[in-house]
Amino acid sequence: MTIAVTGATGQLGGLVLEALTERGQRVDDLVAVVRDPARAAKLAERGIEVRTADYGDPDALLKAFQGVGRLLFVSGSEPGRRLEQHRNVVDAAVAAGVGHLVYTSAPHADTSDLVLAPDHRATEELIKESGLPATILRNNWYTENYAAQLDEARNTGAITAAAGEGRVASAARADYAAAAAVVLTGDDHEGQVYELAGDTAWTYAELGAAVGEVIGREVVYRPVAPAELTRKLITAGLDEPTAGFVAALDANIAAGALADTGDRTLSRLLGRPTTPLLEGLRPLA
Repeated sequence: MTIAVTGATGQLGGLVLEALTERGQRVDDLVAVVRDPARAAKLAERGIEVRTADYGDPDALLKAFQGVGRLLFVSGSEPGRRLEQHRNVVDAAVAAGVGHLVYTSAPHADTSDLVLAPDHRATEELIKESGLPATILRNNWYTENYAAQLDEARNTGAITAAAGEGRVASAARADYAAAAAVVLTGDDHEGQVYELAGDTAWTYAELGAAVGEVIGREVVYRPVAPAELTRKLITAGLDEPTAGFVAALDANIAAGALADTGDRTLSRLLGRPTTPLLEGLRPLA
């Protein structure tokens, strides 16, 4: 059976392809769907078929999905265009006769106030309405999202955020990729919605301690109000909408939007514990 992965040159998609081959999937049964084939040269050298399609190009998507039995649909990242692009992907998957679609969504997308949730909630509805056999992977935060905090801590000895006492049940990106590979190669996941998260939800004070251990200096967590964080980020060079978005995410964390460990569903799919925070941060140093 042919398995296709969208966003295959991205950080998650590339790891999923690695995980699929580690599970014994033949490379000549894999398809990498990419926007820029020049970035996929190494995939092609390994024998993985590379097909070019942008989420904004319905015709290219339809062509890319031909003959695909199972499709990992990695969510897009263009604010303001994401839902339109996601509709293109779902429509193309239906038209191409994809047998099983696996979508990377957001934690509790159907009920969460997370600023990222609305597009994911709507996409899940599109998938449901399409009639496609599907599995929804509601991925919590990637530990790698905190690479910038390591740089801040090196320079200031502090991590500044508006996350209050909120907790984050993050896991390494490779953990989520491995779980996607399990679902893509298994036969009992159709119709499931999986809340995927790290086994342990940590506070920002614990993040500071872990970052300090990784970089070899004391690091403290400096909590601020969302408005203060927004001003700080703008001063540092971010545009106002992006700064406001980051502050809104922190406010969501403070309210508990990322604290759910998902009953350790991720570790059960993996057959092992998720990567601890400290171990997930070490490669970022």
